[in-house]
Amino acid sequence: MRAATTLLAACVAASGLGLGAAAADNDSKSAPAFHVIVHAHNPSTALDRKFVADAFLKKTTRWAGDTVIRPVDQKPKSSVRRAFSRAVLKRSVAAVRSYWRRVVYSGRGVPPPELDGDKEIVDYVRKHRGAIGYVSSGAELTGVKVVQVK
Repeated sequence: MRAATTLLAACVAASGLGLGAAAADNDSKSAPAFHVIVHAHNPSTALDRKFVADAFLKKTTRWAGDTVIRPVDQKPKSSVRRAFSRAVLKRSVAAVRSYWRRVVYSGRGVPPPELDGDKEIVDYVRKHRGAIGYVSSGAELTGVKVVQVK
């Protein structure tokens, strides 16, 4: 019995260490899993996390200069979308999809378009002045601007 208790305590301690290491991977010193990007002419260099979340949930619909915000999402199974949803929207992808089903059903709006990957997101943001999107940290970012999310 004592050996089982010791083994259980060791497993709990080890899993706690694993959580600490995972949390450390998400701190501001590590490389981000994604970049939030905007049109090259957007004057923003940093955006509040809540503003970005509200833009993607279409609770905020205009930039400060009155340009319409045009968010664009990655496909639901994308690991970049999972990371973005957790970090910025503070919801799982499934919870965000559920939110949009309710909004659409009630006739209050439609979700952002879902594109196939980084290249398509960058192309969309480059072509649309009010666009905002997110891409993997290794994406080619020519013609768009990366903004910091605080």
